[in-house]
Amino acid sequence: MMFVDRRDAGRRLGLRLRFLHDHNVVVLGVPRGGVPVAYEVARALDAPLDLVVVRRLGVPGRPEIAFGAVGEHGVRVRNAAVARRYELTAAEMARIEHDELEALAEQVERLRAGRIRIPLLGRPVVIVDDGVSTGATARAACRIARLRGARRVAWAVPVIARDMVSALNTVANEVIRLETPVRLFAIGQWYRRYGYTSEHEVVELLRRNAAAFPWHTEVGADDPMLRSRSS
Repeated sequence: MMFVDRRDAGRRLGLRLRFLHDHNVVVLGVPRGGVPVAYEVARALDAPLDLVVVRRLGVPGRPEIAFGAVGEHGVRVRNAAVARRYELTAAEMARIEHDELEALAEQVERLRAGRIRIPLLGRPVVIVDDGVSTGATARAACRIARLRGARRVAWAVPVIARDMVSALNTVANEVIRLETPVRLFAIGQWYRRYGYTSEHEVVELLRRNAAAFPWHTEVGADDPMLRSRSS
């Protein structure tokens, strides 16, 4: 199956996820490319849309290869096998993590644009990206949702490498996908149009969804991350 673009992939994925309609679910998109997919999933489920912001940690000189990821609230995930393969030192990894955490904080501020996070405590969550090849960002995103009190976490993508399904089943309650190739060399190969997703588009899609769910824009006192900041 070849997807026309991310919105097309999201509509198809939304049909696959219709069994979650009326389950008080929150959809979380992984910026930037995962958000157009997540927007269509949220429309299909009549659900609120929020972000789970993570950044890949690229190997020096090989940024397309991730040795881990960092996310909101200081979440860190490392792939020890990749680090050994490319002989990364602890100092190198720490420096890259520090730089990416700083960039992540700035990105969160830009993308949220003053919008408050939707509380996840006790609710089922669907995390959506446009594809998975190495799984580093997926593991970080699932960990963030768990820290924020999600009752169940489903990872949903149009395409994922086959060996990643079992790996992600250790951090998500279920992995929902449309295509599962044995090898996934590049996510963009599964899209006819796989262009750049701008931050402006991400903010606009969040705004459109929030207009339909204005009562979800207030942080509740039961948000674990809110309590941790105030304690």
